[in-house]
Amino acid sequence: MCAAIENPAKCEVRGVIRFLWAKKLSAADIHRELCAIYGPNIMSEGVVRQWVRFFKDGRTNIHDESRSGRPSVVSVDLIKEIDEKIHLLRNFTISQPSEHLPNISRTVLYETVTGKLGYRKFCARWVQKMLTEIHKTSRMGAALEFLSRYHTDGEDILNRIVTGDAKLG
Repeated sequence: MCAAIENPAKCEVRGVIRFLWAKKLSAADIHRELCAIYGPNIMSEGVVRQWVRFFKDGRTNIHDESRSGRPSVVSVDLIKEIDEKIHLLRNFTISQPSEHLPNISRTVLYETVTGKLGYRKFCARWVQKMLTEIHKTSRMGAALEFLSRYHTDGEDILNRIVTGDAKLG
């Protein structure tokens, strides 16, 4: 019994298809062999047939062909620059950094700020979605102090708490 290979590279699987095709196995037999080695979800039989056809037609390259398409303008340096701008001016709109970064669209800028950097708009400020350990410790300290005051002062402490609503006036 063969050991299962997890997460193989596409070119590795295609190389196995090419090898088994060279040994004159049918596409169905090649698919069975792939499923036995890599698991049942590795590749459909139709895709195996397609690759067998490619190799019959003379293809020798098992790697992906280069595709035309627009290259991404988002780089590590650009992400770092956007993050620095957010730290300088927390209450910005997407329009403000897009004026300073004309090579990026507002949509790409928004996706970078929310997706790659993990920020979200909160009370007119951009904040990170996850609390840092310092924030968690600070909140825990405030909660413990509230509990200790509750144990000391009892129900009377609840009458001195002031809450507010965003709607004023």
